[in-house]
Amino acid sequence: MALMTGLTLILLWAGNAFGGQSGMTMALILALGINAFSYWFSDRIVLKMYRAREVNSAEAPELYEIVRRLAHKAGLPMPRVYVIEQPQPNAFATGRNPEHAAVAVTTGIMKLLGPEELEGVIGHELAHVKHRDILIGTVAATIAGAISYLAHIAQWAMIFGGRDDDDGNPFAAIVMMIVAPIAAMLIQMAISRSREYAADAGGARIAGKPRHLSSALRKLGSASQQIPMQAEPATAHMFIVNPLSGKSMARLFSTHPPMEERIARLEKM
Repeated sequence: MALMTGLTLILLWAGNAFGGQSGMTMALILALGINAFSYWFSDRIVLKMYRAREVNSAEAPELYEIVRRLAHKAGLPMPRVYVIEQPQPNAFATGRNPEHAAVAVTTGIMKLLGPEELEGVIGHELAHVKHRDILIGTVAATIAGAISYLAHIAQWAMIFGGRDDDDGNPFAAIVMMIVAPIAAMLIQMAISRSREYAADAGGARIAGKPRHLSSALRKLGSASQQIPMQAEPATAHMFIVNPLSGKSMARLFSTHPPMEERIARLEKM
């Protein structure tokens, strides 16, 4: 909650620095519009982006039964189940609320993990659904995007002299263009990492055995660095392990916590 509040305050500050009260109002309208669109359509967009195929109990009986049983155990409606033809072992959940949720797994993860490890992964994704992390991640991503959009507007306005200097502070606008997008991205990444820790703990409780999830994460962490995946950076936070983790990145700029820390926390449960 504190991180989301901080992200919202940066959005308001960025809007105010760019155009005073009118800039702040524009920032709010922009964020609300993008959030509304993402809330209703992001699940369909991301599933289509990865060419996910919906399956039923006849097409993927073991996977479907794991999802059905764990969803019942977690007190959730049965989500739609999707399979993605990708060799990298990975999985994600999406949907605007538990009643419209979907769980997607790659063919790679079904080949790599045993049934109990797969249960741990599905438990993790159902914990995201239960915690409404899909909505939280979407809101964080879109607010951060709105801040970056405002910074670009400010840059072009200064280049072409289209900014009214009486409306807002010129120095604050320059600082905003540099600092606000970076600060927003750092907070967005921190939100994503905190939700992964919570989903690990919640998923371990849903599946019943934390060591199965820790074993799965150990395998997934290794395989994700060896097997590439054509993934959009904007959706990387949705996956159980970062599909782009083969690329080196500072921890502050990572959508996922360090794998060794996730495993250590699970093994303490």
